[in-house]
Amino acid sequence: MEYLIRHIEDYAKLSEYEKENMLLFVKKRHFEKNEIIFSEGKIANEIYFVTKGCVRLFYNVDGKDRTAFFYTDGQFICAGESYTYNVPARENYQAIEKTEIYVFDKTNIEKLLEVSSKFELIARIATENELIVCQRIIASFVTKSAEERYIELLETNGELFQRVPQQYIASFLGVSPETLSRIKKRVLSKGNS
Repeated sequence: MEYLIRHIEDYAKLSEYEKENMLLFVKKRHFEKNEIIFSEGKIANEIYFVTKGCVRLFYNVDGKDRTAFFYTDGQFICAGESYTYNVPARENYQAIEKTEIYVFDKTNIEKLLEVSSKFELIARIATENELIVCQRIIASFVTKSAEERYIELLETNGELFQRVPQQYIASFLGVSPETLSRIKKRVLSKGNS
């Protein structure tokens, strides 16, 4: 909870009373490796905050799952369209490793808003986080090759290669596992020359 509070306080200082209410209304949940946190077709009524672990965002496309993003410590997760408009979600969230998240459900967010308007920040931060994620994914696929996306991921989030199965990395990059293997060899050989 301290980690979550520190993250929120990057945006607004919370009083002791506000912190106490967070303890009352925000629930901690644990997920085992490969456990589904949220699945498509449901109406999202929760916002998540990752304190430990790694979560994969994926979509089912013609019976195959396609990885769109990885969330790690300190990130909010929200199926934004479903949460905002009460429509069935298209996305799925899966714990890639043992994961701890804090859950803000709509009902408890309303209760927190009665305590303080500062809690509007939570929904805003989560929504902004999702918007930024979407923009990065789109920009990456429009402007970069698979090899460039691989290098960018290596530079910005290299620890994912130790935490995430390679087939998910390949899916995220939009290539087959075999192509990912060739890209790795090419990048490694360029780095050694």
